Amino acid sequence: MADAIAMRRSAKVTKDHSDESNNIRIVVVSATYGTTNDLVELATKAPTSPWSDCKPIYQRIEERHLRICEELNAPEKTIRAVKKLLTEAKMMSKGMNYLKDCSPKAYDSLVSVGERISSTLFVLAMQEVYGSEIGIEWFDAREVIKTDEQYGRALPELGKIAKLAKEKLIPIVQNKIVITQGFIGSNEEGVTTTLGRGGSDYSAALLAEAVNATELQIWTDVPGIATTDPRICKNAKPINEISFTEAAELATFGAKILHPTTVWPTMRKQIPIFVGSSIDSGNAGERQGTWVREAAKETPLVRAIALREKQTIITITTPRMVSAYGYLADIFSIFKRHKTPVDLVTTSEISVSLTVHDQDLLNKELLDEVNALGQVTIENDLSLVSLIGNNINHTSGFGREILNSVGDINVRLLSSGASKHNFCFLVDRNHANLAIEKLHEQFLEN
Repeated sequence: MADAIAMRRSAKVTKDHSDESNNIRIVVVSATYGTTNDLVELATKAPTSPWSDCKPIYQRIEERHLRICEELNAPEKTIRAVKKLLTEAKMMSKGMNYLKDCSPKAYDSLVSVGERISSTLFVLAMQEVYGSEIGIEWFDAREVIKTDEQYGRALPELGKIAKLAKEKLIPIVQNKIVITQGFIGSNEEGVTTTLGRGGSDYSAALLAEAVNATELQIWTDVPGIATTDPRICKNAKPINEISFTEAAELATFGAKILHPTTVWPTMRKQIPIFVGSSIDSGNAGERQGTWVREAAKETPLVRAIALREKQTIITITTPRMVSAYGYLADIFSIFKRHKTPVDLVTTSEISVSLTVHDQDLLNKELLDEVNALGQVTIENDLSLVSLIGNNINHTSGFGREILNSVGDINVRLLSSGASKHNFCFLVDRNHANLAIEKLHEQFLEN
């Protein structure tokens, strides 16, 4: 979605890769390339910097979309709609600049503009590719994707989404193709919310679940899911088929091709997912990429290796833990209260170590509460390496082979046994890529 060329290409992918009954009915789009980053930067700078520092960011957003308007030969009606949304973004960011404040509610409203503009423009690309074959209709996702009020990382209200999809969306898709937005929703009062970065795939999965879709297609800039990040390991190989559970573990533990929450809605309704490249999508009716299904035909011990960066270990040490009950509950109640996810946990007689994302350390109130529980040590600049596969926790000698493969790299906070699909550990971020290369060579190349 970088420019008009990309939009036309994406529209052609939609037409070429409909199912046998030509049954593509809902298309969910993200913001144009770089726009969400620009809007986040604008929301960050506006409260703390002079408008002269913010103006170039806004102008970059404006120029990008007006250029796409020109390239798509947009009619005056579309140009007015795009300019109205741009003005909305400008007024909101100027308001933040004037008030020296950006509330979570205002932040979500501002960053939502990216998807609202891109979907408006994508209607033109779809009309150009489909001609008069079928009607193309823009739809505001906020009318169906209902969430709580946790701005920035809102939780969807599944019952409301299903009800509203039946009332408002399904009647339209009987006769037309709907173009709508990923990433955004609204709360009960109609105030805009967002599902978190990378949430467009999640939106598509929620809508697929709500309308009982036959399949969910995700078209991105890479040719499906690979055995590891090709930018780290040149010998990474494409995966043709993977199970829901494996894909969920991969996404959760760092693979960027899928949003971590995308798999769960499709798992609930057993809707297969196809992940492919819009740049090299294959011929009409032929797809090059990865299928995610309830069960894959092959179940290798190691399917793929994932990396999640910017991890921190928090260790709490106190003799109060000895023969005590409820201490772990006290710790996790703090993280629950501050809505902070915890990934890995390990305990000894007098200490607990757990991992969080680096950015969560910005929450000083959380750290103050944790410090009240005992002596706290913090280790930054770590990366989480995860081997994803099948029957991992019942394979004798597997842990030994892993540790032998990375024998010259210090391994921290190892986790195994909680899932038969995952074996993971932390390493210093400077050694993470080397660990991935060694493990890939050992388990996916030999």
